[in-house]
Amino acid sequence: MFDRDIWQEIIYSIKNNKLRTFLTGFSVGWGIFILVLLLASVNGMQNGFYLQFNDDATNSIFVRSGSTTKAYGGFEANRKIQFKNNDIDYIRKSFPEDLEYISARYYANTTARYKSETGSYSVQAVEPEYQIIEKTIVTDGRYININDLVSKAKVAVIGRKVKEDLFDTEDAIGKFVEFNGLPFRVIGIFTDDGDDNAERSIYAPLSTYQSIYGNTDYIDNIALTYNPNYDLTKALSFSNRLENLFKRRYKVSPEDQSGIRVWNYAEAFSDISSFTSVLNAIGIVVGLLILIAGIVGIGNIMVFTVKERTKEIGIRKALGAEPGQIIKLVILESVFITAMSGFIGLFFAWIILAIVGPNIQSPAFANPSVDFSTVFTATIILVVAGVFAGLIPAMKAANIKPIVALRDK
Repeated sequence: MFDRDIWQEIIYSIKNNKLRTFLTGFSVGWGIFILVLLLASVNGMQNGFYLQFNDDATNSIFVRSGSTTKAYGGFEANRKIQFKNNDIDYIRKSFPEDLEYISARYYANTTARYKSETGSYSVQAVEPEYQIIEKTIVTDGRYININDLVSKAKVAVIGRKVKEDLFDTEDAIGKFVEFNGLPFRVIGIFTDDGDDNAERSIYAPLSTYQSIYGNTDYIDNIALTYNPNYDLTKALSFSNRLENLFKRRYKVSPEDQSGIRVWNYAEAFSDISSFTSVLNAIGIVVGLLILIAGIVGIGNIMVFTVKERTKEIGIRKALGAEPGQIIKLVILESVFITAMSGFIGLFFAWIILAIVGPNIQSPAFANPSVDFSTVFTATIILVVAGVFAGLIPAMKAANIKPIVALRDK
């Protein structure tokens, strides 16, 4: 394989067919370039999808109520379903093995005032476990605890953007802010990996806001996480059981998709995986078709090369060259052109992804990249493709009869 004379002949052959070699080599390089970029783009889309859910626990389930669309169990349609505090205990008792963390959520809006600064923000009144479900990062102070719930304390954990709006560079911890005219003490500041809008919100104890708004036990929805050891099948089974249980509890038709809705992240991740698998398959097919076009071109080059060197090959065989030596010469030239062209395409694709990829961060597309297995697979494809591209011309060269070759002009 490392015979110096053979490689000199390969270089000589390429120099004599510069334009043809460049054009067909370009086809192979372009095929690998497109293949890698397509697969990286699919990964970028997948990263973008996951980035949208990055600010919540991946094993999260959200139970939401609405208005029924079907009459059921003696109740008319258009009945509003209202969750209450005891639904939380009901879930805990009904699914002790499935449940990890759970919190009720109550939504409100507030006009916040600190000294001369004011702003309008959304408030989520929650329970302590919601910090884990939402993956909220408290950078200063603390989160809501059980004592805040029991005492119905007027305390708040504000987002980073809220802190900047109201306090600027002043320390906010321990200060009192008016929420719709009521004083709340700031106990913590949080950041959120989701987006800046999430940091323009405020967390407060659930019991406090229920007390403020009519001493009610109403809640808007329920957030929970299931056993993190569950696979997709078990996760979906749990959310289905949870939905069926709540529909029976509130007398909602099993076919009614509006009265009670259970949204499971596992289902979203499953849909994303299926979608990206299809995109991956399309990318591979398109890239391979382009690559095949280049391989066919290299095969044609080798056919012309063999034809142009018919007399030379005949002389070699007349002097005792074995068919295997002729085959090796042709195939090595084919593999060399294919591999060099492909590696150049691979290199340029890698350079572009290394420079541009890390700077792309959006909800729909983030950090397009390819892993080592993709690069390794592309390398194997190149070598195998080179062998196949040169195989037929090599066999043709090996079958040339010396007497016929010597007559060739």
